[in-house]
Amino acid sequence: MKQLLYRLFEHQSLDRETSREALVRMSHGEYNQEQIAAFITVFLMRSITIEELAGFRDALLEMRVPVDLSDYDAIDIVGTGGDGKNTFNISTAACVTVAGAGYNVVKHGNYGSTSVSGASNVMEAHGVKFTRDVNLMRRSLDECRFAYLHAQFFNPALKVVAPVRKALGVRTFFNMLGPLVNPTIPRRQLLGVYNLKLARLYNYLYQQSATAYTIVNSLDGYDEVSLTAEFKALDVNGEAIYSPEELGFARCSEADLHGGTTVEEAAAIFDRVLEGRATDAQANAVIINAAFAIRTIAPTKSLAECIAEARESIASGRAMKCLRRFLEINS
Repeated sequence: MKQLLYRLFEHQSLDRETSREALVRMSHGEYNQEQIAAFITVFLMRSITIEELAGFRDALLEMRVPVDLSDYDAIDIVGTGGDGKNTFNISTAACVTVAGAGYNVVKHGNYGSTSVSGASNVMEAHGVKFTRDVNLMRRSLDECRFAYLHAQFFNPALKVVAPVRKALGVRTFFNMLGPLVNPTIPRRQLLGVYNLKLARLYNYLYQQSATAYTIVNSLDGYDEVSLTAEFKALDVNGEAIYSPEELGFARCSEADLHGGTTVEEAAAIFDRVLEGRATDAQANAVIINAAFAIRTIAPTKSLAECIAEARESIASGRAMKCLRRFLEINS
């Protein structure tokens, strides 16, 4: 690690294979926490290269506990995190909303490292017991169209670096890796990123794969469609900028989406959204992200149709029914 750090301190970038090897050795416990922190910190001071990100991804996928759910043709909805906004669990609520609309969703998530409540925090707050049992995941998909994979159960490197990430409390390149290493390797993904530079990097990586994807970024720095500002959406066909108003939504404020100061507060907002008791701003943020996920699954549908499907999933109670069944199976 010492030689590797010297290279990085001298502003050298790593090739794909060196990056892969570094993360493999990290996961095998060959580096102490101080060395891991130093390694991570380098990438806080300069941008990660495509070769480095690809190498880190190769390592995590190589070491993952594989899960074959390919016959479900599911989507993952995920944000990189690290936007500093501390929103409630919008992506996770969107997952349940999409499942309630009748589409298969396989969510890959983790504990929050830069926010109060990550996806795994809100799942755990509801009594979910994380599992590697593929048969249980299949049952969950069969009965409510939603399965959840806790990242640390499926990749040893993510568990090794978790204490360092939590202690640093800022976004790291592991925020960028999370969406790329769902162990099921879903063929569809809605990905939220916190800036346009990162959106373009992911766009390049996805174009080299068979993934049907949409990347979204709110231009005021959210890693999802927040409806607090204009936002950009990128997919294989190009990119477009939307305003909340042109899609029929009122613009909201940062305070409207705040997730509170505890996991319990964030979980309560999550529940109110799916129960149809949330504020318009909270509900709309979930609906619009769910709509873009639905359009990623069914690209021939108009965005207006996808918004209507997402809205109906909540209004009809199907999203909440999905959540209740998921909790019965997974708790």
